[in-house]
Amino acid sequence: MTIKRLILIVLTAVAIALLSLSLYHSWSQPQFQSRLELYQTNLVLQASEWRGDNLEGVDIGTARQTLLGEKPIENALKQYQEARQSAQANLEKAQLQLQSLALDVPTIEDALSSPEQLQLQQSVQQLENSIAEFDLRIGILQTQTNQTSAALEIWQQLAQRLETPNSRAIPETAVVLSGLWNEPPRLLPNAEEQLQRHLDGWFRATTLSRLYQLQQRTEALEQLQANQQVLAENAFYRLILANGVQSVGGLLGVGLLLFIAVQRLLKGKQSLWAKNQDHQWLVPWDWEIILQVLVGGFFFVGQILIGRLILPIAFALFQINPAAAGARAQAFYILVSYLLLTLGGLWVLYISVSPFWQGEEQAKSEDWFKVKWRENWIGWGLGGFFAALPLVVIVSLINQRLWQGQGGSNPILPIALEGQDPLALAFFFTTASLAAPIFEEIIFRGFLLPSLTRYLPMAGAILVSALVFAIAHQSLSEILPLTMLGMVLGFVYSRSRNLLAPILLHSLWNGSTLFSLFLLGGGG
Repeated sequence: MTIKRLILIVLTAVAIALLSLSLYHSWSQPQFQSRLELYQTNLVLQASEWRGDNLEGVDIGTARQTLLGEKPIENALKQYQEARQSAQANLEKAQLQLQSLALDVPTIEDALSSPEQLQLQQSVQQLENSIAEFDLRIGILQTQTNQTSAALEIWQQLAQRLETPNSRAIPETAVVLSGLWNEPPRLLPNAEEQLQRHLDGWFRATTLSRLYQLQQRTEALEQLQANQQVLAENAFYRLILANGVQSVGGLLGVGLLLFIAVQRLLKGKQSLWAKNQDHQWLVPWDWEIILQVLVGGFFFVGQILIGRLILPIAFALFQINPAAAGARAQAFYILVSYLLLTLGGLWVLYISVSPFWQGEEQAKSEDWFKVKWRENWIGWGLGGFFAALPLVVIVSLINQRLWQGQGGSNPILPIALEGQDPLALAFFFTTASLAAPIFEEIIFRGFLLPSLTRYLPMAGAILVSALVFAIAHQSLSEILPLTMLGMVLGFVYSRSRNLLAPILLHSLWNGSTLFSLFLLGGGG
């Protein structure tokens, strides 16, 4: 065995261990989809306050009932209660893990210094804060469904947390809310400030309306209601766009999948499904080059050397803390980090593959990393995007049941959801819809998929490359949906033989996700 092979095997083992550790840690992290659903619930609550019945002379009663349902507040209460139950179950699991871990370490000092222990402690704290936030909002929803006594009981329990050294924001807000709905009411001097600072969207407007009514501030109440009508109408339009794009795209996708299936039955090997199915790539490099690019380039040079060493050291030298900065600074940091990671990965790919563009192999190189602008890559990319919509949605629904709100998520998504700054969104769009599709499709479809066909049939190569693509995102909850997306991307590339097609599909997918986040982020 050569020294190079030995080094590659060792690095691969280390990479597998680190990826396994990252996936294990993501198990205790909340799943982003759960938060996204609550944002949509908040947007529905906001839109339910709109009193308009016509949109440019068109009756929108049917659209209102479809988007908002007959009982939006009752539905929102049910969703928040389910979210709280899920968070409570995950909190109990995390606490059991902490107890088990504490029994496995010899001393208290070792336990406190354990990275796994610290990770679990942070997860427990986050879950406790989420449950308290849910309770705060559940109580407000209960007051609107004639369950005031239950709301007061919840808020009184939250108010007891004032005696703990943790954040006092939620307990203090609970005291304010208890005073508003008590009989007789108790209005605290800082009530308005607390509600403005710690609540948002429909929840803020509902509680402020109660406060102004009790204070008999007619002018402030009228201004609040006028503002709410503007925000509610805006929320209604956002819901129409968000649901309309998904519904229309999903229906087109189902229709396209049925068309492909029927065409496969009728035309056989002349169908789109069978196009280039038996045409293998002529790849001269072996498993050493595959590991050299994926493990050495993508993982160690890109994610470890650049992502975890060079960039953190550089920011520390310049006394920059991206985590403490606003959404705009974080978005710019993510863009710069990804571009540097891309340069590192592509550099390793180039030095690994470029020797094969010489001599006898040069004639075969026309089929590698093929990019042809004049071929039908737009049709393949658009078709793949619509076909992926229903497939990934179905897998995502199964995935949510499997992980029950846990499993982690892409850290970019919460920042993009909560940060509505236009420049920050432009940075996110550049990262997600331009840089990521180009880099990841070159690595996973342009390089890995053809390389695997040397050892596997086409279907097996598509599946394995899709699974590696999903695992590389280091989030348990994303493995199944991203594997399905990766399979569609692999199918599109293997049939079109044009790298522009999966790049377009990938760009559309990420772009539509960011667009949905922008729309749903207006719920606050």
